[in-house]
Amino acid sequence: MKKHSKKILSVLTVLLFTIFCSAQEENTSDESLFYQFQEFKTTDEKMAFFFNTADLYRENSTYDWLELITINLNAAIKNDDDADIKRFQLMQARIFYDLGDYDKSLAITKELYEEIESLDIYLVSKLLDLMDDNYGQLTMYPEQIDIREKKREVGIMESVAFYDIYSNLGMYRKAMNDYIANVKNTIEENDFYGQAEYYNNLGNYLRLDGSTPTALSYYKKAKGFADVFIDNVTRKKTEQIMKEAHLLKGIIEGNIGKCHVDLKQYEQAIPHLELAINRIKENSSRHYSSELTENSLAISECYLLLKDYAKATDYLSDNLQTNTTENLLKKNRLLSLYYELTQDFKISNTYLRREIRIRDSISEHESQLRQQQLSTVMMKNLKYSQDMLAQQKMALEKQKNENLAKDKRNSLVLISLLFTLLGFAGLVYAYLKSIKNQRLIAEQKYIIENSLVEKDSLLKEIHHRVKNNLQMVSSLLSLQTKNTRSKAAIEALEEGKSRVKAMALIHQKLYQNEDLSVIEMQSYIESLINSVQSVYKKGGHNINITVDAENVELDIDRAIPFGLMLNELVSNSFKYAFPHGDENGKIYIHIRKSGEQEGYFEYSDNGVGLPEDTEERANTSMGIRLMNRLANQLQTTLNIDRNADDGVRYWFNFK
Repeated sequence: MKKHSKKILSVLTVLLFTIFCSAQEENTSDESLFYQFQEFKTTDEKMAFFFNTADLYRENSTYDWLELITINLNAAIKNDDDADIKRFQLMQARIFYDLGDYDKSLAITKELYEEIESLDIYLVSKLLDLMDDNYGQLTMYPEQIDIREKKREVGIMESVAFYDIYSNLGMYRKAMNDYIANVKNTIEENDFYGQAEYYNNLGNYLRLDGSTPTALSYYKKAKGFADVFIDNVTRKKTEQIMKEAHLLKGIIEGNIGKCHVDLKQYEQAIPHLELAINRIKENSSRHYSSELTENSLAISECYLLLKDYAKATDYLSDNLQTNTTENLLKKNRLLSLYYELTQDFKISNTYLRREIRIRDSISEHESQLRQQQLSTVMMKNLKYSQDMLAQQKMALEKQKNENLAKDKRNSLVLISLLFTLLGFAGLVYAYLKSIKNQRLIAEQKYIIENSLVEKDSLLKEIHHRVKNNLQMVSSLLSLQTKNTRSKAAIEALEEGKSRVKAMALIHQKLYQNEDLSVIEMQSYIESLINSVQSVYKKGGHNINITVDAENVELDIDRAIPFGLMLNELVSNSFKYAFPHGDENGKIYIHIRKSGEQEGYFEYSDNGVGLPEDTEERANTSMGIRLMNRLANQLQTTLNIDRNADDGVRYWFNFK
């Protein structure tokens, strides 16, 4: 159980850090990525940063990163931390992949794959993605399909797609059909970046299949979507997303140029290829070196056939990377053509023989291997199709059983309906039989309604008289105030007068309501505040008071304690909270009540706060003792925030 909890905690940590990395994408610091990686405390943070940071090698080389990861790996081995060892091994394998050492990268991932059951889902996802990429680079397509099956099994992929494998095996039309079937429905209509990628890939399949004019039309459509995405100012885009969009546009430009080369339109091809090379260099890392190589070879071919040998050699240099056999053969063929056109036939013949030797050395072996791989892929595809058919058959069988069950339910519904009709007939009979009793019931209802109206009138009259009597008491207190010279006595009388007014206001609200059982608190509190302001004429009129009690209704048993408590709180704020002026004073009153569920009351101001001897005063202050007793009536406890930095806050829950 502890092992699973540790796995879940690890995954949550990585996911939260990934979100943090994304949120910080637009606000990168001046520190290098190399330094930021070393600053992280946990391996999960380092791993998330490593796999989610774009253009990781822009400041430090791949070999610098390999050395750093190896140091961390050795430290994990020394500490015998199995979880950290696996994470740093996966990062090391990724770096070997980026260096083009796919065999070494695959060897590390194979070791991790043997313990896949003990890995968390994030680590499994990155591991299987890397193995998928390695098998693809090493043209080990059957193994690549097995890895994708594993992805589907663990829930990383919903279904297994084969279009990239078909393309690598030269089955471009089948690849295109599989790509359309798997990808088209996943792209939203307003996803212009996704549309650009989609039509660019369709163009690739058609160009490689020899349908160059059709491919050119798809590339132009892809370029249009890329332009719309880049020029759309209504959608906020990060710098990294814009960089990727310009990179995609550069790749599309290069593909358009290669189409013109295939169509022998060399002068039209050159601007597109030059633009593509510049865009890819500006916006890409080393992962797109093959695109640069292909575009450089294509533009070199254009200049050679246009007899501009100087520009041709600018692009056809020994520094041009040729990571694929196809690009190496094309480079040797173009060099042979260059020396032939410049009449250096000896060197031309050397490059020509080199091309023939490379082609002969790989053709027979590659042909046999490709046939074996094609056979295996087709068998796996057939098996996958059979599995899908079996699943569909099971789904149809399940649907058939559900339909049978539905038919049974419908039969039961019909039977139930029949019995319902019989029952309804019985009810009609009972209704007809009770018509005579309805007149008597109507007469009794009339008598009851009249009694209720009379009762409501009496209750309103009682509340009206209680309110008048309380106002009389308030007037007597006012007369007593005028005949009293003691300041303390005057203040006590004024406080008593304010409390009497608070209770009188409740009875006033009751007899003004149609429903005599409850009081609407929003309007009551606003009226109460106006009443308190009239008592304390010297202050309180500039205070910003916010009342949040909409749709809250309380019965009289709870409204009276609430009213008296609010009267004390507002009075205290007016008297003591703002001794230096109330121009910036604020009071916030909040009551929340949902049905029969527990309610919540909060009162706060931004005044000078409570004095340090508040607890001592609580035993002698009538106001605080009164509020505590009122809270007891509400079956709750009044909470006071004595640590507030600005003002004071009271709150409690109530039923």
